[in-house]
Amino acid sequence: MIPVAGLAGAQVAVLGLGRSGLSAARALAAGGAEPLCWDDNADARTRAEAEGFTCRAFHSARDFDAVARLIVSPGIPHLYPEPNPVVAAALAAGVPVDNDIGLFFQSFATSDWHRFDASPRVIAVTGSNGKSTTSALIHHILSASGRTCQLAGNIGRGVLDIDPPHDGEVVVLELSSYQTELARSLTPDIAVFTNLSPDHLDRHGGMGGYFAAKRRLFAEGGPDRAVIGVDEAEGRFLAGQLSEGQGDDRVIRVSVERKLTGPGWQVFARKGFLAEYRKERQVASVDLRGIAGLPGSHNHQNACAAWAACRALGLAPKVIEEGFHSYPGLPHRSQLVGEVRGVRFVNDSKATNVDAAAHALAAFDSVRWICGGLEKEGGLSGLADAAGSVRKAYVIGREAAGFALQLSVEAEVCTTMEEAVRRAAEDAVSGDVVLLAPAAASFDQYDNFEQRGDDFVAEVSKYL
Repeated sequence: MIPVAGLAGAQVAVLGLGRSGLSAARALAAGGAEPLCWDDNADARTRAEAEGFTCRAFHSARDFDAVARLIVSPGIPHLYPEPNPVVAAALAAGVPVDNDIGLFFQSFATSDWHRFDASPRVIAVTGSNGKSTTSALIHHILSASGRTCQLAGNIGRGVLDIDPPHDGEVVVLELSSYQTELARSLTPDIAVFTNLSPDHLDRHGGMGGYFAAKRRLFAEGGPDRAVIGVDEAEGRFLAGQLSEGQGDDRVIRVSVERKLTGPGWQVFARKGFLAEYRKERQVASVDLRGIAGLPGSHNHQNACAAWAACRALGLAPKVIEEGFHSYPGLPHRSQLVGEVRGVRFVNDSKATNVDAAAHALAAFDSVRWICGGLEKEGGLSGLADAAGSVRKAYVIGREAAGFALQLSVEAEVCTTMEEAVRRAAEDAVSGDVVLLAPAAASFDQYDNFEQRGDDFVAEVSKYL
């Protein structure tokens, strides 16, 4: 646990008592603060009270008298489409609003660090797609190389649940836009921006607010190194804002769409080959085509970002390449579930938006596509160019019929995962890939994308 520093003796309100909320309450108590907890769910309050925490409702600004700060869980709206009433009351009372990420960064460094030969470092990864894989890949490479490291944030453990860092340790954090937007402190040593595509627009008041939330990871003084995906205009803009000139190697530009040129530090992948350039000279290259855990151009982008971050830490190219080859992949992200009679079954339940699903489809030549769910803002038009590999779509979800009508490929309305897997498996021939890449949220039928992916795996297992 990382005890929260700077709030000893203070009352701190904690809103939302899921994983991050309870973790924050524990860390606040460990640092000498008095957590005052609330969740609209009575079961969540019961769990908190069983741990000895005080639960108290906050109805108005007056309820925040003597409260030093409000800590908000990431699932709770703090601005758009409108603030949660408790957040609104805190803001009306002039109480600072923060989250567990802000508490982590204000508490991570301690007075004991002067005894370390090498200070611990933090790598923080954000972006629309690929941030989980990039974070996990960085962590895997570091672990495989013998470096002490921990993985936390939006993946793995809560940020305040990690162990106090050791000499030279690296902490890898995956951070969502909800987390970067609200955190009052954001000071990673290396920050990674993978890409940007429309997502969570209702929570950020549109695309500009969404990009602004991501950009905050680079705003507070700036990281020592910034790894920036430049295949979208926003990434190019951010790289330009952070750089003092073409040769400024504090910014490492990443692309999977074109060869990057110029005197700066560049990492790009073309036709399955990763290349690193510094001062207009190639310093390393890797053939990514045979790496089982990183299929497709979207994973090649993740590989480029992870390569850049690890190189910024000083790892040798050969060490990183060895880490690529031993990387097993993440569940629900291009996860090979099984193969029979030449038909592969791949679980990419994390492809919850159109851009992620398009990348998943582009990774394979002949696809039996299971898709559908709770459609996100912006529609499905962005999938038209990526559907060339699709032989047929099998649509799930409560609104499967409406979803199917928007597709440019032959589609069969299945509604349930069981039916979709059965029909896709019956139709598939050798060389086909039965791919779950929903292009939609899961909440119409499942609690989360993990549960949806687990259902796919279970149904495939029955068939296999």
